Amino acid sequence: MIKDNQRILNIFHVLIDAILIVFSFCFSYYLRFMSPLVYHFDFLSLVGKYYLPLRQAIRVLAYVIPGYLVIYHYSGMYGPKRSSSPSVSNWNIIKANIFGIVYFTFLMVIFKEAFQDLSRLLLGFFFVVNSLSDMVFRYLLTYCLRHFRKKGYNLKHILMVGYSRAAERYIKRLLYNPEWGYQIHGILDDSRPIGFEYRSIPVIGTLEVLPELLASNDFDEVAIALSIDEYAKLDHIVALCEKSGVHTKFIPDYSDIISSRPYTEDLFGLPVINIRHVPLNNPANKTVKRAIDIFGALVALLIFSIPMLVVSIIIKVTSPGPLIFKQTRVGLHNREFSMYKFRSMAQQDPKKEKVAWTIINDPRVTPIGRFIRKTSIDELPQLFNVLKGDMSLIGPRPERPFFVEKFKEEIPRYMIKHQVRPGLTGWAQVNGYRGDTSIKLRIEHDLYYIENWTLSLDFKILFLTFFKGFVNKNAYSLYNRNKKNRSKLLFFYS
Repeated sequence: MIKDNQRILNIFHVLIDAILIVFSFCFSYYLRFMSPLVYHFDFLSLVGKYYLPLRQAIRVLAYVIPGYLVIYHYSGMYGPKRSSSPSVSNWNIIKANIFGIVYFTFLMVIFKEAFQDLSRLLLGFFFVVNSLSDMVFRYLLTYCLRHFRKKGYNLKHILMVGYSRAAERYIKRLLYNPEWGYQIHGILDDSRPIGFEYRSIPVIGTLEVLPELLASNDFDEVAIALSIDEYAKLDHIVALCEKSGVHTKFIPDYSDIISSRPYTEDLFGLPVINIRHVPLNNPANKTVKRAIDIFGALVALLIFSIPMLVVSIIIKVTSPGPLIFKQTRVGLHNREFSMYKFRSMAQQDPKKEKVAWTIINDPRVTPIGRFIRKTSIDELPQLFNVLKGDMSLIGPRPERPFFVEKFKEEIPRYMIKHQVRPGLTGWAQVNGYRGDTSIKLRIEHDLYYIENWTLSLDFKILFLTFFKGFVNKNAYSLYNRNKKNRSKLLFFYS
């Protein structure tokens, strides 16, 4: 059974982690005291200074290793990782090693005699080497496990109870990711006839046969995906599953209503689910993000002041009309504001401009306009919008009032994007969804950002922006190049 495999794998993890800690300590000792670095950099020189031989220094690991393994456990490094992303795994490793270094330092203070003459720089090397070793080991292990799972080994056997929209989405995700190693053996449902299939997964019986199938003990998990109008049966089904001892998952049929990471409150034992959790509604998060926006906008204006001055002169010389193009957009709390851009088009009728998007090879674009649009220099005046508080550096792109009125009737949950400040660039933009691209997929990306906001996600988007274009001016070509990504997302949301 897969439970035994997981137990063996966890023991293997622990043993390898202990070995990696020993390796990292020895290699860090070499870098600090014996490598050519010592002789090339004066600040590493230990001429005339005593330090412990390795055979004595390594004894401290008898104190260090047990503490590190406990920290690894509580940092989530030993849980199932079939569907976890590399970024989550790497963050758990870094988090664990940060706590580990704090623990190591604590030991050095408490047990001065045992840890005497160990360099602080040695701890720095140890942190880097151990973190990298853990990441490489887990990457290789994950790669091997996913390869074997694709071949049909180490599978987790699943029985599904209930047929619903949630069941369809769950099945699609598992089938699209065979490297996760899930095998669905069938569906139990009272509303579908036996033999009915969804993506080759058949209905094999009604809910009445659940006790009989659970008694066979052939399944690692039961996934309950009842339709919302069958929730009266949920208590009985959960009781049967728990009585059999099988691991049970619940896939709610109201995922279109609540967020992907619902925020729950505990009212003296009564769980209350908030329909929409927006981290940026937290005053502390809001203050930190606003401070970073102001600082980042000021730095950016300082860096780009000369290019902005040069572009201003060229625009005024080569094309009649105003330097700055102001366009009404909808921002935080559905409030309208004037968004600034360098003018890249010939002057046009404002009524026509309000209801039309820019298209590829648009004849209205001036020669200098093509350059500043391609390089995204035309967006730089929005830094003043950031300073004014109309916009943020990172967030969903703001839209014109005409399109807001149109999309809020056509796209479910469209208006949720106005619960945060719009941004110069965002999660949808760095993934190629801007301009003439799928509005539905763009909104899905915006909602993901709103519900999963962290400072690290903002920095990731900012980092990707520099490589994919400031707010993705190449969206037209990106749309064509991203067919694989679009088909994957459409597969999920269809």
